[in-house]
Amino acid sequence: MKTSRRQLLKSGLLTLGGFAVSPHLSFSESWRAPATFSKEGNVLYSPFFEEYIHEAFPESKVVLKAKLNANENPYGPSPMAVKAHQEGSLMGNRYAWKDLFKLIEKISDKEGVKAENVMMGPGSSDLLEKFGLVLFMNGGNIVSADPSYMSMIRVAESVGASWKGVKLKDDWSHDLEGMEKAIDDETKLVYVCNPNNPTGSITDGEALKEFCIRASKKAPVFIDEAYIEFLPEKEQMSMASLVADGHNVIIARTFSKIHGMAGLRIGYVVANESITEKISKITRGGMGISYPSVMAALASMEDEKFQKESRAKNTAARKYVCTELKKRGYDYVPSVTSFVLFPIEMKGKLFLEKMTNQNVGVRSFKIYDQDWCRVSMGTMEEMKLFINALDTVLS
Repeated sequence: MKTSRRQLLKSGLLTLGGFAVSPHLSFSESWRAPATFSKEGNVLYSPFFEEYIHEAFPESKVVLKAKLNANENPYGPSPMAVKAHQEGSLMGNRYAWKDLFKLIEKISDKEGVKAENVMMGPGSSDLLEKFGLVLFMNGGNIVSADPSYMSMIRVAESVGASWKGVKLKDDWSHDLEGMEKAIDDETKLVYVCNPNNPTGSITDGEALKEFCIRASKKAPVFIDEAYIEFLPEKEQMSMASLVADGHNVIIARTFSKIHGMAGLRIGYVVANESITEKISKITRGGMGISYPSVMAALASMEDEKFQKESRAKNTAARKYVCTELKKRGYDYVPSVTSFVLFPIEMKGKLFLEKMTNQNVGVRSFKIYDQDWCRVSMGTMEEMKLFINALDTVLS
């Protein structure tokens, strides 16, 4: 059973109140493609991967004290970014091209690539979707892990692609060998979300690098690094260097996570010029970015203190949650991100409703026939509210 975004609007699911209690309707998810629902009313991604959704409730009944359902950074934007955004709004009557080029130069220096290798967009999900749209206009297949982040995959399917999902390994890392075997003559892209969403797990950087070098000889390899900056700086092994070395690899990064700019919409990809030119012939990535957001991004890149503090606070919140989950006997998936996935002994839809009644918003999935909660990291106060709510709901 399929439904469109317009139908969801008519049914009230995409009203502000409906959105507040329907965490799967995150604007970081793709609603350009129709959603597929299971018999139980879950969003069906694959035979292994479903997402539970709420019924729509009136907005007046939902006052979330802890909004932990969208992997948002509760501490941002940085003070420097806020000031730059405010000042940039005075130039809101002008296009942002000049300062956007400054941002591109700054990013290219950071990633060790040429400016021509950088393509900007209003958030990395927007760019994922544009790549999915353009690369699969004439069919083909996309290979990825299952479960993984579905934004690009859903859009690719909407224009005629088929998806070859490969189950994660027992340790929740990507089955790189299985993914490589899944590549065939019809494969137009291999997608790797690392660290992975919704699991929070990571695949070894050296193994991934070797995989990219091999697999990119057969098809472009797209590495989504949205959460990589939550790792300790010495452990952040980006694949951007492979682009500089000429491999057919694409990486995506975002200002939505460590920079705390989810609502300001800034993201970018680093790729070979041949593929960015192919995307640019159909759609212009940078056109959708506002002048104030460009200025905020430039300032945020300079505010390394904020990024370090944000990373440290996220790590502290995650350790607290994992410790409390372990005390209660929950076998959570080891996470390096701004969220934690753990199994629950309750139907996911009922769990969402009960947590919402405790004024706490989370996500719930059915993965490999098990119900799971995915909780985003908020402030320490919010995480304590979450644990208290969890005790009430699952006791």
